[in-house]
Amino acid sequence: MAAVTARLRGAAVAACAVVVVLASVAPRPAAGILDPVDFLALQAVRRSLDDMPGSAFFDGWDFTADPCGFPGVFCDGDRVASLSLGDPRAGSPGLTGRLDPALGRLSALTELSLVPGRVEGELPATLASCSNLRFLAVSKNLLSGAIPDGLGALANLRTLDLSFNQISGSIPPSLASLPSITNLILCHNQLTGGVPAFPESSPLLRLDLKHNALAGGVPPSLPAGLQYLSLAANKLSGTVDGVLPRLTRLNFLDLSMNQLEGPIPPAVFALPLSVLQLQRNFFAGPVQPANDVTIPVVDLSYNRFWGQLSPLLAGVGQLYLNNNRFTGEVPSRLVQELVGSGGLQVLYLQHNFLTGIEISPSSSLPSTVSLCLMYNCMVPPVYAPCPIKAGSQNTRPADQCPEWRG
Repeated sequence: MAAVTARLRGAAVAACAVVVVLASVAPRPAAGILDPVDFLALQAVRRSLDDMPGSAFFDGWDFTADPCGFPGVFCDGDRVASLSLGDPRAGSPGLTGRLDPALGRLSALTELSLVPGRVEGELPATLASCSNLRFLAVSKNLLSGAIPDGLGALANLRTLDLSFNQISGSIPPSLASLPSITNLILCHNQLTGGVPAFPESSPLLRLDLKHNALAGGVPPSLPAGLQYLSLAANKLSGTVDGVLPRLTRLNFLDLSMNQLEGPIPPAVFALPLSVLQLQRNFFAGPVQPANDVTIPVVDLSYNRFWGQLSPLLAGVGQLYLNNNRFTGEVPSRLVQELVGSGGLQVLYLQHNFLTGIEISPSSSLPSTVSLCLMYNCMVPPVYAPCPIKAGSQNTRPADQCPEWRG
């Protein structure tokens, strides 16, 4: 019996020795690879967010493994350098919850992005501590509250995209002074106040503030290197004839759906634009470009422009001049470009005071073009389907057309 007991004890000791040996050669928990501060910050981020139904982004966040191997986590050494929250694949559901202030403890972070989802609450003010941050994009969620003033101290920030959220309050003036900012995208929010003034030295290339509630004028000090400017669907007022000619590198301009007024300087039509949208304002005066206009899309509709149509607009691809106060005859060059299947594909002239157009009633318009002449001081000589909102009246009442009546 004693011999059996001794053999059992020996086996137990041997088993313990194996455990000790295994423990001594087993790898250290991978969590220790990452800086402890970053490790705890990622845990806080995980606790504050969840996958929406149909998403499995956080299934790969197992804190018994190396966090630098988590989906969306990219490390530089033992620090988190980039964090992409959510599965970026098209059509994949996003996340729900809130952005934890612990994000600010990721002091080596250079990029932070959040896929479209239902993340709510405020953008953490602690992000101002991420002094290396170059890219911050959290669009198409339910974020609310004000833009943290501290973001204006992020000297390395190049892209700030807070679009399609519910962010309110004014735009911190400090954002306009960011020395590295090239893309400022705050569209589709609830921002109030004015458009901030930018220094001449700003490297800004894209400014997108459309669909907010901004008021005041367009600042005269917009960066000369700006290439994309959209301030549409706000409450902006005043004139722009002193601002736009300076922006000689613009390739996209949308100031539509505001309360802007005054003339449009001829220099605007010489800008290297692909789109010019000034519709639904109070702009007035003649439209007189100095040279042939080759902008693919020009929309000046629903304003107060007057005078005769310029033949220099014949090089436009889609030309919307409807709902203005233009008079006289439609230049033959416009007709030739349209009927001859030239570059002009859309010509909307309805709801003006035009008195004639040189086109044969038997002319057959190419199926690829659109022409609308309704509600002018003439009977449209050709049938062409117009948009429904053009109404059903072919001509203006005679008492509104003294030339035609005479």
